[in-house]
Amino acid sequence: MAEAGMSLEKIYEKVLEVTKAMGTLGLSLSSCSVPGSKPNFQLAEDEMELGLGIHGEAGVRRMKILPAEEAVETMLAHMTNPSNASRLALSPGASVVLVVNNLGGLSCLELGIVAGAAIRRLESRGVRISRALVGSFMTALEMAGVSLTLLLVDEELVGLIDAPTTAMAWPNLTPAPATTQRQEVPAPKEGPGGTPQHEATTGPEGVVVKRVLEKVCSTLLSMQDKLNELDRAAGDGDCGHTHARAARAIQDWMRARPPPSAPAHLLSSLADLLLEKMGGSSGVLYGLFLTAAAQPLLTRRDLPAWADAMDAGIEAMQRYGGAAPGDRTMLDSLWAAAQALHSLRAPGAELLPVLSKAVQSAEAAAEATKDMEAGAGRASYISSGKLLLPDPGAVAAAAVLRALLEGLQG
Repeated sequence: MAEAGMSLEKIYEKVLEVTKAMGTLGLSLSSCSVPGSKPNFQLAEDEMELGLGIHGEAGVRRMKILPAEEAVETMLAHMTNPSNASRLALSPGASVVLVVNNLGGLSCLELGIVAGAAIRRLESRGVRISRALVGSFMTALEMAGVSLTLLLVDEELVGLIDAPTTAMAWPNLTPAPATTQRQEVPAPKEGPGGTPQHEATTGPEGVVVKRVLEKVCSTLLSMQDKLNELDRAAGDGDCGHTHARAARAIQDWMRARPPPSAPAHLLSSLADLLLEKMGGSSGVLYGLFLTAAAQPLLTRRDLPAWADAMDAGIEAMQRYGGAAPGDRTMLDSLWAAAQALHSLRAPGAELLPVLSKAVQSAEAAAEATKDMEAGAGRASYISSGKLLLPDPGAVAAAAVLRALLEGLQG
């Protein structure tokens, strides 16, 4: 649509329409192993997992191995079940694009068997298959499984799907341009006196900032294995890797230049760094949080401004991330800390005692997530019966606040 000159508004409307007309579900005989880690879960030789995630997250149901025809029918029945909130309304006469995707460990023969079964089962429902794409489009390392994706289409949408693309795994691959123009990165804008804007400063504040960041980094690196283990219960087992990657990025950044000591500049710089280097949904959420938190600190540096900054960060995280307190995410820890930090607005408030209470509240909230029903994030996709440990994101957020407190106390 963009190549055809359509407006961003039209493209946005079409994408929303498409996402509401699509359903996907995975089925596998095995988990996958994140490099350097053990498999996220184990299946017996006669078991298969329904609804597992693309990163190896546990599924919605474990069952005995079925023949391909029955397994496909089970997948379609689950995808179209009226009692499922995310069901796909698939009625006779509908036209669909079918994607039969190899999750990584299936042979071409096995994939073809599943594709044939899917086509037969859909046609038996009176569904017209406009396109059937079979291949390795979105793999999960060595997972011995398959995912089925169905998209309800009309003639216009089929035309868009048939359009040429340079996406490597797509069937209608077209050659990429022979050369690309190199774009020069603009030099930093200069501020008064010919110095780059947001230049780092040294002195007592700079020393404190460096000490706090070093404490945060060492804390996250020491928790890598613990966070990975917590994440295996409800996610893809890489929460520790993600936070360790952020810690190493911050360490490299500090070695290259002294970090800004001005609060707004510091938080904005950290936001940019994490958005670029951290990865995962955590990197995006922390980036949103820090970007918004920096705004109240542009013109103020008093204690109430820090309470305002925390509230602004949480509001941005809720607005764009879609989670709320009680949804079993990192937001639970941050929200609990924010309530305690409201005391900074009281006359005569002292930072360290208030921050200490905020950290205790965050840690208690993180521990309480083990008893919560997941309402957002990857954990919300799996059975609540498997969520027996605290949310790793909440634990990590509380640990960051603890490290911040200890850095300031030092």
